[in-house]
This record gives sequence, structure tokens and C-alpha cells, in this order.
Amino acid sequence: MRLRIRTAIALAMVTGLALSGCGGGTSASDSSTLNIVGFAVPEAANKAIAAEWNKTEAGKGVRFKSSYGASGDQSRAVVSGLKADYVHFSVSSDVTRLVDAGLVEESWDDGPNKGIVSSSVVVLAVRKGNPKNIQGWDDLIKPGIGIVTPNPASSGAARWNALAAWGHIAANGGTDAQAQEFLTKLFANVVSLPGSGRDATTTFLGGTGDVLLAYENETILARQNGEDLDWILPPTTILIQNPGAVLKDADPKAKEWLDFVLGPQGQRQFALTGFRPIIDGVDTSGIEGALDPANPFPAPQKLLTVDADFESWSALSKKFFDENEGIITKVIAASGKAK
Repeated sequence: MRLRIRTAIALAMVTGLALSGCGGGTSASDSSTLNIVGFAVPEAANKAIAAEWNKTEAGKGVRFKSSYGASGDQSRAVVSGLKADYVHFSVSSDVTRLVDAGLVEESWDDGPNKGIVSSSVVVLAVRKGNPKNIQGWDDLIKPGIGIVTPNPASSGAARWNALAAWGHIAANGGTDAQAQEFLTKLFANVVSLPGSGRDATTTFLGGTGDVLLAYENETILARQNGEDLDWILPPTTILIQNPGAVLKDADPKAKEWLDFVLGPQGQRQFALTGFRPIIDGVDTSGIEGALDPANPFPAPQKLLTVDADFESWSALSKKFFDENEGIITKVIAASGKAK
């Protein structure tokens, strides 16, 4: 089983991977091909959604090609010419980069979902049985705890992780100075800083570290693929909201694809692979790998959001992740852990 997830993870990084074949009765020469460019984590979900869409009249005969990797790297690749009809990134700032480049309409996030297609929360993944007795954020800064988290310079998942850790202090009465001190101690315990959220999962499953800062859906998917791990939903965490957008010059079928992604059938497939649905009324039964199948997506005690707790992606990107002056950029540089 461990080999199976290793193989799946490797395949997720291959540019041009075909997600699904032709629908019945339609030749390849007559079908549309949609190019999906995404961050590494939702590859399994997008494959499942594509398979369901191919069963519908709208999706019949549509083929898919995909490229998955670290969110920031993928966004920059599209600006540099990587073919995309639809993008699915970790953070909204990676879509606005395409807006600034003239590749995506400025109105991409005007709809009721505000451009968001999938969601999750940050959790603390641990070894089976939780041998280090990790119960929350404060345990991560204790001596002898090894942390795996991706690099915010390339990974959207890493940015969500860092914001959740910051919010543990700042949203519970702490000052910015105290939050920065906490992040400094946390990154002092980081033992691996991979390039993407999926690379971080692979590193942790390979035996590195005691704790993995991860999307909840990554931990569920790992268990679905036979990995033996547990996780803790910390009392304070953040709502991860992943954007999706159709490019200006996309195949017309891309809009129909996005509509399906946002509907009950698409969101059901997200749920089955561990994501929290973004619309009401989606069936969340039968989520294999969840810690509690009867309550696969428990409510955190305090759930932070970008809008309510960090103003906006534009504001937080400058404050925390500016490549020269960002608070978290400086913390990581001072830690000596960045590549």
C-alpha cells in the first residue's frame, strides 16, 4: 500500500498526465481537451470529478491533460507560457498573478463562491498513536519535536500553515511580536522544508519528523491509500480556501467543467477525497480515512478566515510573504532552514 501512494504522488507531478479518456461514442479527434494546471494536493479529487463529468452529456468525450506542482511555481509557469484552460491553485494570490498578466478576467471571483472551488483546514499530522503526545500548537515548539512543513516561497500550503500558526497567537489575545516569537520557535524545530504540500506529505510518510503541518484532506487521502497516521485538529486553525479559474482563451468547455466542479456532484467527489464541501447539502457520508466517519469534518473551536482575520490576500502577502520584507520570510531566513 505504501508503494501505491508513492506511485500516485510521483504521477501527480508529471506534466501532461491524462486524467480521463474519451466518453463513449466520441472519437478523440472530435473531443475537447482541457488543460488543468493545479497545485499538487487536489490531483486525486480532480481525477474523480473528471470521471464523473465524463458520464454526463456536457462532459461526454472531453479529455484532460494536467500539470501539478507547488502552487506558486505552477502560477508562474502559466504566466511563462504553460498551457492552461483551468487553474486550481492553493491561494488566491496565485490567480491574481494571472489576472495581472492578462490571462484571467478581473471578474473571476465575482460569483457567490468568490472564486473558491475547494476548502480544507490546517491540521497537525502525527505518527500512529501520537507517540510525542502532540495536542496543539504549543507542543510544536517544545525541544525535540521535528516538524515538516513546505516552503512558503513556493507552496501555498505552507502559507496556510504559517497563517494558522500565527493565528494561534494573534487571534487569542497575542501581539504581533508574540506571534512572531512563536513562529521563530516553530521554524527552529522544522527539520524539512519541501517545495510543495504533496512533497511535504511524501517526506513525512517516508519517516522524517514527528509532526506534519498539513491540509486535513491530505491526511484523509493518505489513510485512504493505506498510510498509518493520525492527526489533531487544533483548537485554533484556518479555513483553507483554494481558488479555481477559467482562462480568457480557454476551450469553451472549461466553463461547463467549472460549473460541474462547483455543483453537488463535483463537491461530493471533493468530499470523498477529504476536502470540505464549499456548498450546503453535499453528502459527506462514507468518507474513508476520516478519523470519525460519522463526523468526518468536525468544527474547530476557533476557525480563522483570511477576510476576517488577515484583511485580504493582498494585504497578508505583503505583510508576511514579501520576498524581502515579509515577516515569515524573515523568520525562515533567520532559521537557516530555507533552501
